Amino acid sequence: MFKHRLISGVILVVLALIFIITGGYVLLAVCGIISLIGLTELYKVFKIEKSLPGLFGYIATVVFYLNLAFGFIPDMMLFVMALLILCMCSFVFCYPKYHAHQIIAAFFGVFYVAVMLSCVYQTRALEGGLWLVWLIFLCSWGCDTCAYCVGMLIGKHKMAPVLSPKKSVEGAVGGVVGAAILTVIYGFVFKGAMGADVKYIILMAVICAAGALLSMVGDLAASAIKRNFDIKDYGKLIPGHGGILDRFDSVIFTAPVIFYLSQYLIPMLG
Repeated sequence: MFKHRLISGVILVVLALIFIITGGYVLLAVCGIISLIGLTELYKVFKIEKSLPGLFGYIATVVFYLNLAFGFIPDMMLFVMALLILCMCSFVFCYPKYHAHQIIAAFFGVFYVAVMLSCVYQTRALEGGLWLVWLIFLCSWGCDTCAYCVGMLIGKHKMAPVLSPKKSVEGAVGGVVGAAILTVIYGFVFKGAMGADVKYIILMAVICAAGALLSMVGDLAASAIKRNFDIKDYGKLIPGHGGILDRFDSVIFTAPVIFYLSQYLIPMLG
């Protein structure tokens, strides 16, 4: 199991390097595909992966990503309301085929998976995005690794004893601090290429620390859904890791944090 997990992890890192460095429509397409797979995994939990509400969710995801590329939706509230109306129509006209929680899941899934994951592409598209986008993974996967190591060494106080008994407060603190330190190291290593000064690197570390805090919420939120439905993994796509949602659960939460903080805080440095 460890061997499979290690090999899969290395492959994921290599693929992330290739697609993120390439950027553009390639990264957009990859994010879209990952979103559709992740959405399918979530819909399987609610048993709507082959349903009419599920179909509306898939179509909405494709439309959302096409809009990122071509910008044909003048107001995104139109997108939100159209999806909600379609989901509710399927509920009403197919009643009592679907339960209310399945309709809610069809609507919720598009934003939880597709829209939030799209922030990986949107961060890459920012000015300086080639460097900023890596903060998403430093504060999700980096935080997870640091939290695990610190928790194993000195973890005593349970952070969420019912939801995740192995996670500790000490591990959580170690994860946030570790993610910030990794960002500082990353910043100084690529300082010349980024054209960054110390203030820029410190701000990156602060942004990453904020993202790390939310990454743990993302991890626990995905775990909570699995516990509610008594499943171990969302899928088996990635050997040793599970499905897309098992591996990207924290990325789903950190991507929007890094995108918006980078978009609004970085320009303040002038």
